[in-house]
Amino acid sequence: MKTGIVVLSMVVGLALPAAASAKRHEHVCGPPAAHHVRCHAEVVTDASGNPLVTSGPSGYGPFDLQSAYNLSSASSSAGGGETIAIVDAYDDPNAEADMGAYRSHYGLPPCTTANGCFRKVDQAGGTNYPSGNTSWAQEISLDLDMASAICPNCHVKLVEAASNSFANLATAVDEAAALGATQISNSYGGREYSSEVTAQSHYNHPGIDITVSSGDNGYGVEFPASSQYVTAVGGTSLVRASNARGWSETVWSGAGSGCSAYVSKPSWQTDTGCAMRTVADVSADADPNTGVAVYDTYGYGGWLEFGGTSVASPIIAGVDALAGGRAHTATPYGSYPYSNAGAFYDITSGSNGSCGGSYLCTAVLGYDGPTGIGTPNGIGAPVAPSPPVNVSSPTISGTPTQNQTLTANPGTWTGSPTPTYTYRWNRCPQGGTCASISGATGSTYTLTSADVGQNITVTVTATNASGATSTDSAPVGPVASAPAADFLLSASPSSQSIKRGHSTSYTVTITPLNGFNSAVALTVAGLPAGAQASFNPSSTTSSSTLTVSTGRTTPSNTYTLTITGTAGSLSHSTNVTLTVRF
Repeated sequence: MKTGIVVLSMVVGLALPAAASAKRHEHVCGPPAAHHVRCHAEVVTDASGNPLVTSGPSGYGPFDLQSAYNLSSASSSAGGGETIAIVDAYDDPNAEADMGAYRSHYGLPPCTTANGCFRKVDQAGGTNYPSGNTSWAQEISLDLDMASAICPNCHVKLVEAASNSFANLATAVDEAAALGATQISNSYGGREYSSEVTAQSHYNHPGIDITVSSGDNGYGVEFPASSQYVTAVGGTSLVRASNARGWSETVWSGAGSGCSAYVSKPSWQTDTGCAMRTVADVSADADPNTGVAVYDTYGYGGWLEFGGTSVASPIIAGVDALAGGRAHTATPYGSYPYSNAGAFYDITSGSNGSCGGSYLCTAVLGYDGPTGIGTPNGIGAPVAPSPPVNVSSPTISGTPTQNQTLTANPGTWTGSPTPTYTYRWNRCPQGGTCASISGATGSTYTLTSADVGQNITVTVTATNASGATSTDSAPVGPVASAPAADFLLSASPSSQSIKRGHSTSYTVTITPLNGFNSAVALTVAGLPAGAQASFNPSSTTSSSTLTVSTGRTTPSNTYTLTITGTAGSLSHSTNVTLTVRF
């Protein structure tokens, strides 16, 4: 049942629970079809198995999570220059409003489209949103609220894939990167498959922190958590404790972990019990019995409680954002935790399945599969500044023809802080030395007559506080001359049928090409005996109506009429048919 937003006049403090207690909970998303994924959210339910809607928050709120992970200071001051992208499937029409209600309840700063903090797009970066889905809407609300809880000052982008297929979600990840996200959180996964080794290229965005939830079925590996280009995020059970930290964690039994069947081991993983990529890298709260409060109204009435590694992935993305980004030159992709173990709480107890007692499914001192290096302990030391380094060269898109516009893509760069880009377009004569084009310093360039016969390159300069580096694109060209002005002539419908003694009409259309702007004079040939024709107007730059009138003695037959348009030396014709009946 849908209800409205409940406004509570209460003091928002730290929430329960002091110890994990068993709660009914269910997978939010059902089993996926082949080549599809399911979301990793788990919702607390009532006795009938329906999501348990409460009048106020039930589960941990932002200040609980910030306390548990030693983030209170960083969450209040850091993250303003970072953008967390949430990638999910299908549309949540209430996403922005529900996130706003969550943030307002806990006193977090507004993050809206109007103030420039929030943006929702489809997988192509537009506003043609996919169909709504109440299950994935719960996942979306969960992800947005967790990103808000950890990094309230971050900008947030929601990229909605057209469906829960691997292909569409991969496209959405690429779009999130293209839109300038500094972190991308993915709370979904599906069965590993052999071609994931190739498919993981969509998660290969150097300089961007990409987090992926490890799963919610216990021991076992899913894709894209298995990609070597991501930070795979496992799950814990988080409870209050009387220790110095004030919190304690053990492995959540539902977290995914293990040894990939297909993806090679990245160089920063040195565990010896798996020759391939090991999942996970890090972890955070994921147990529905120690779940988090989420506000969602698309299909349900307000406050819900969630677990699953869907909770953990956006938490880790938020921590990466507070740290100013971690996937830089010195610590590429998800390697940061392996050289900075002091920035994580080591989880040493609990298991998520049966694997002969090995670290792949059992928490141990140091690295283990279910929790990786551990859970966040503050934001750690900042990543050392590094100058920009080009990973893939700039490219130019567009047609190399006079009057056409070319667009530069800066390519892929690493560096800390994240670099900004400037552009310089160059004209390169055949066999000669390239020279910069005066005034051509934007990301686009419109070709002129001076470019005809020459190649064009663009020089991209990436700059950050540590330095500046320039590199050139491959040339495009040689640039062709603009084609001569011309026009197309068409007529519709292509055929008409009338009784003799009656009239009918055709619409004649002029389509200008390459700047053509002259009037076209129209004539028609092939009229049957006793018929007359007229154009209105007889000369046009756009369209005209041809009216054909037949006489009482016009012979019954099918005739081919040839319509000709003439403008100076240009002449084009098109045919239509006319059937005359008794």
